[in-house]
Amino acid sequence: MKTNLITRAGWHKLDDELKHLWKVERPAVTQAVSEAAALGDRSENAEYIYGKKRLREIDRRVRYLMKRLEAVKIIDYDPRQDGKVFFGAWVELENEAGEIARYRIVGPDEIDTKNNHITIDSPMARALIGKQVDDEVQVRTPSGVKEWYVNHIRYTPFED
Repeated sequence: MKTNLITRAGWHKLDDELKHLWKVERPAVTQAVSEAAALGDRSENAEYIYGKKRLREIDRRVRYLMKRLEAVKIIDYDPRQDGKVFFGAWVELENEAGEIARYRIVGPDEIDTKNNHITIDSPMARALIGKQVDDEVQVRTPSGVKEWYVNHIRYTPFED
């Protein structure tokens, strides 16, 4: 089961997607379907068939987003979190080989591996919650237990 936590930025991203689908994309596709339907035989009309399929996809995503936005709880930064890893934190880790890894702990709707956003439900995030700088973290992975050391904790992105 998904954790129903989200950062404020993550909530706005989902809300923006919902608004775009409902106010921009759906009306445009509906118009295209109407125009394709006016051309006659719908059974061999690729634009009509694709448009109807796209409308179903949009409607499915809109329903999901509406339900999800009602279910999630926005977690904002609190200054009392400073010095410890909690939801929304950027964490820099180092292993014994000197390899550096940076992660942000977010909700499942915000996972973005390209930007190192990991879900709070992941083994790494679970191991990090409540840790402080210089703490050792042990994470169980399919290839065995990995050890990391917490170098930095921030609630704003790291500057490269």
